[in-house]
Amino acid sequence: MSLTTIGIIGVVLLLVGLFSRMPVGFVMGILGLGGFSYVVNFQAGLSLLARDVWDVFSSYGLTVIPLFVFMGQIAFQSGISRRLYHAAYVLMGHRRGGLALATVGACAAFAAISGSTNATAATMATVTVPEMRRRRYDMGLATGTVAAAGSLGILIPPSVIFIVYGILTEQSIGKLFAAGVLPGLLLCTLFFATILLQVRLRPDLAPPGPRTSLRRKVKSFAGIVETLFLFALVMGGLFFGIFTPTEAAAIGAFLTLALALFRRQLSWKDFVQALSDTTRISCMVMVIVTGAHLFGKFMAITRIPFDLASYVGGLPLPSYAIMGLIILVYLIGGCFMDALAMIMLTVPIFFPVAQALGFDPIWFGVVIVLVTEMGVITPPVGVNVYVVHGIAKDVSLETIFKGVVPMLLALLLCIILLMVFPQIALFLPNLMG
Repeated sequence: MSLTTIGIIGVVLLLVGLFSRMPVGFVMGILGLGGFSYVVNFQAGLSLLARDVWDVFSSYGLTVIPLFVFMGQIAFQSGISRRLYHAAYVLMGHRRGGLALATVGACAAFAAISGSTNATAATMATVTVPEMRRRRYDMGLATGTVAAAGSLGILIPPSVIFIVYGILTEQSIGKLFAAGVLPGLLLCTLFFATILLQVRLRPDLAPPGPRTSLRRKVKSFAGIVETLFLFALVMGGLFFGIFTPTEAAAIGAFLTLALALFRRQLSWKDFVQALSDTTRISCMVMVIVTGAHLFGKFMAITRIPFDLASYVGGLPLPSYAIMGLIILVYLIGGCFMDALAMIMLTVPIFFPVAQALGFDPIWFGVVIVLVTEMGVITPPVGVNVYVVHGIAKDVSLETIFKGVVPMLLALLLCIILLMVFPQIALFLPNLMG
């Protein structure tokens, strides 16, 4: 068999393994090891396995993942999410649809210290869905909003997806974080506009809440000062080159823990739970990264990524038309695969294509993250939808999926704007030099 045929068989087996619900990291690792051993020899495969496992688990650059995950877990266990939602509710709750607007705002703020879409969706669903139910909100709007706004966790920095993309493509993680800020704010604005349009067309979806005094608004704002401080410190330090991403993660995790202890809002049980969840999530990511490394080496020796890049780059189509096809692949794949798995599997294939077409790698990373955001709320996988359904068990999956449809349109519009105006993503990274 030719190398290309072997590579195609490997990709088909990978898809079969993923659809069979096997752990993503193990599927990629086993197929990568088996394919590399078949093409070269078994001894070379074992050497590759030992080297890649050691390289990943001893990588200094990857220590940023458990540190940012720990930061988010401490923030969750210490009740920061509730204070964020309360502040957003006081500011916007008096409007028709104000609780949904507050949910988007709180998700954006929590995403700035969490870095995980699932954690953001689960945390905010626990806080917001019961309140919107009590205020007689339409459950499709309520659950659809929190599922979609939870996806901001992989766009607004710090983002685990950006970290993994930066490591895979050897791009600056600091620049990727900076590139996610303005698109994140743009997407929040589009979510706001989508909610306001829905409640204007159908006022029965969301009744207005009571107005609050200026004094209460100022008092509620005091409860989120620490979150703004943490985000400004971490992103400001990265932006001005004061410290590296790993140092920023360490400082952010330490200060989040210190603030939780200072407020006396973190018990020993909560601390142990945060450590346990951090270990579980970090090990999962590390195993996926290791498996992707092995599968990537197998793909490299079959030369499929390079042949595909050459073929696509030579198509008689405009570069943006080809990029549109790549985005379509991500949209379809995102319906069936987890965001991290999708990134690990496809970036080694499509990144060379984007380079051959002359697209900026930082911009490409932001676009890919936005497209995978759509994947976490689209059927049949739609991880965030299942997370919200697990908390609001009496709301059917069909209702939640219908609720996210308008938000999917907002996401699609954001991607189009980013393609038409790439400086939305590149403005801040270019200031960094």
